Amino acid sequence: MPVIMDSDAVVERLEPFRRELTAYCYRMLGSAFEAEDAVQETLVRAWSKYAGFEGRSALRTWLYRIATNVCLDMAPAAQRRARPMDLTSPVAAHAPDLTQLEENIWVGPVPDGRVLAGDPAEVAVGRETIRLAFVTALQKLPAKQRAVLVLREVLAWSAAETAELLDTSVASVNSALQRARATLAEGGGVPASDTYRPLDETQQALLARYVQAFEAFDVDGLKKLLHEDAVLNMPPYQMWVQGVVELGAWWLGAGCGCRGSRLLPVEANGSPAFAQYRPAEDGNGWTPWGITVLEITDGRIATMTNHMDTDRLFPLWELPMRLPAGS
Repeated sequence: MPVIMDSDAVVERLEPFRRELTAYCYRMLGSAFEAEDAVQETLVRAWSKYAGFEGRSALRTWLYRIATNVCLDMAPAAQRRARPMDLTSPVAAHAPDLTQLEENIWVGPVPDGRVLAGDPAEVAVGRETIRLAFVTALQKLPAKQRAVLVLREVLAWSAAETAELLDTSVASVNSALQRARATLAEGGGVPASDTYRPLDETQQALLARYVQAFEAFDVDGLKKLLHEDAVLNMPPYQMWVQGVVELGAWWLGAGCGCRGSRLLPVEANGSPAFAQYRPAEDGNGWTPWGITVLEITDGRIATMTNHMDTDRLFPLWELPMRLPAGS
């Protein structure tokens, strides 16, 4: 006989899975907002069907099955989420293309606090697999291959467990995993970056120099922190700029509006990140400009991604919508 539980008791059993399900759905969908919608739908379905669950499988497996089905329903879109570097060639700093594309085109950022939990080792692995580059690479895969790759190689589920969850055979799971690996390899794989270690003194020194140079708008100082082929991209703009020389020209030209900015550290995508505020147009403090996620390779900044959907992103990080003068 199934055990009858009241609604509050069911919620108490389901709620502890929210964060790991959000991480899974974010990897599947490439959007923090879609991931939260998917998890909410997952928990609503689980709550409504809990009386018939009867413990035929582990609760975690059952929830992942529901979440996978929700994500598969949401994932088949004409345009898989990407970054500007996947869609166009770099532009010259003196001739930027300021065309903006819809939000559903872009892989978006996610706060670490919504997707990372566990002991330090688990958090370290989690950081690597919510990096923007990794999540973007996943979006190149068909949705079912994406699910198999995440379940097998990120969450370390066995082929048998994955097959049970996806209601398929072990052979099909292994085949899908091989195809997913091949697709990623054909696309150049996932770009390498230094593992982010928040307590690492060398990394913290680099980031402190970045903040100091950016807030002082010391373009020469910024250039010294970059790889020769460093990239700046700014969704929803489809343009991107590459190379130290071009980036210097960008900041002194079209990007000169960053002069006088303030940077506040935030936790995003398991990477160094900052909330950027520009001087307010009314002269009273600073107002949001973007969430900037940095990727560091061999001790230098390789990619700067500035996500500019501030009306939705700043509340997601519980950031103020204005920094007052004198702060």
